[in-house]
Parts: sequence; C-alpha cells; structure tokens
Amino acid sequence: MTVRIQPSADVSDDAIIGEGSSVWHLAQVREQAVLGENCIVGRGAYVGTGVRMGDNCKLQNYALVYEPAVLEDGVFVGPAVVFTNDHYPRSISPDGTLKRGDDWEAVGVTCRQGSSIGARAVCVAPVTIGAWAMVAAGSVVTKDVPDHALVAGVPARRIRWVGRAGVPLEEAGEGTYRCPETGETYREEGETLTREN
Repeated sequence: MTVRIQPSADVSDDAIIGEGSSVWHLAQVREQAVLGENCIVGRGAYVGTGVRMGDNCKLQNYALVYEPAVLEDGVFVGPAVVFTNDHYPRSISPDGTLKRGDDWEAVGVTCRQGSSIGARAVCVAPVTIGAWAMVAAGSVVTKDVPDHALVAGVPARRIRWVGRAGVPLEEAGEGTYRCPETGETYREEGETLTREN
C-alpha cells in the first residue's frame, strides 16, 4: 500500500499519514495531524493541527475538521461539514487588539467508531457523536449524541435509532429493535441502545 497525495494538496511534513490513505486536490492537513490507514481526505477538506483520525475514515469534499477533533475508526464526515472549536469566538480582545492562537482554549468534537455526519451539518464543540450514530444532513449538533442515535434538525434531536448498517431500526416489541438489513437486534433502555447479537 502507498499514500496518495495530490500535488495541489498542502500536507505538513509534521503530519502522519497512514498507509493506503489519500489526500485529494486542494486539501490541507496541518502539523501533528495523524491519519490512520485507508483514510480519504476529499477535495478542499481541512484537517487541523493535531487532529487525530483512526483507520478507514472518510472526509468528503470541503469538510472542515478543526483541532482538537478526534475521529475513531470508520467515521464518515460528509461534504461541507464543520466541526467548531471555540466556545466564544472573537477576532479581537475587548481592547481592540487582534487575538492570537494562545488567547483562547480550543475545544473539540469527538466522533466514536462508525459514526456518520451528513452533508453541511455543523457540530458545535465540545460534543461527542456516539458510536454508529448518524447526524442528518444540515443539522446543528449542540449536545452529545448517544450511540446508534439518528439525530436531525436545528438543534439536532434524536428521531430514530440506527444500526451498524446505517439504516433505521424497526421496533420488535418489548423495548427491542431489529436491523432490517443485518438482522442484528438491539435493546433500548432509557436514552441508550445496546446491541444484543
């Protein structure tokens, strides 16, 4: 396996790019960023300083992943998604002087294994997107998303449960759900869902 970096991409010499990964046209990968194996960074995407990505992650075109975001294995980030990193963004201090990088504390978005963030969604840090959860396109996430939750809207709220295949689960009675694609079963307890088989 080899790493593929397009000539128009801007990849820091301090970044670590895993085997089999691709960085496409006009993308930028900053200092100390770490990408696992078989990752794809699409056209015009941005990976901030020190961002950590596991194996088999996909950042679609123009996704903006600001530090200190962490993406576990198998995370999908759709086109033009934005991960913020500042509680109270300002360009200047109260005295009118330009703020610098060390004038604020960066906060990050964490995406657990297998989670997916739909096109043009905004995740307002600090939030955690649970394992195998799905954020619908155009949503604004302002609070943590449970494992297997399908959230949508502004602000995003849970509307369904999804399995590892990404399709909505079907109710099977007595607090259980079934994936129509894989046959896996899940149990709901309060606002959590766990896989049974």
